[in-house]
Amino acid sequence: MKKILVLCTGNSCRSQIAEGYLKHFAGEKAVVYSAGVETHGVNPRAIAVMAEDGIDISNHTSNNVNEYQDVDFDFVITVCDNAKERCPYFPTNAIKFHHNFPDPAKAVGDEAQVRESFRSVREMIKTYSENFVNEYL
Repeated sequence: MKKILVLCTGNSCRSQIAEGYLKHFAGEKAVVYSAGVETHGVNPRAIAVMAEDGIDISNHTSNNVNEYQDVDFDFVITVCDNAKERCPYFPTNAIKFHHNFPDPAKAVGDEAQVRESFRSVREMIKTYSENFVNEYL
């Protein structure tokens, strides 16, 4: 079984959404973790937009990447430029991937506009996650 780490800045939105979708699409083919170079807690809007698509991430926790230094990952996926630049060295042979998704937590506007930003990023990550599983697992 493959081990996948999804990494972003605060492990609150993008990496949480990616963890949810990778688990969904990979099923028993992989164990999926997410972490941040910081921890900001799981964003309630990320939980809500994932629930709209039938994925429950309400029990996810916001973890620091240092918690996983002893895990021998097969894949490390950074989902923002900041995490890619700040990612610590892992003593692993993990294949590294990077895709810079917009940060929905920085969206501005009224609640409907912010929620639409979360949905847009969710759909980008959903497509990326499904394609990743189909190609690499």
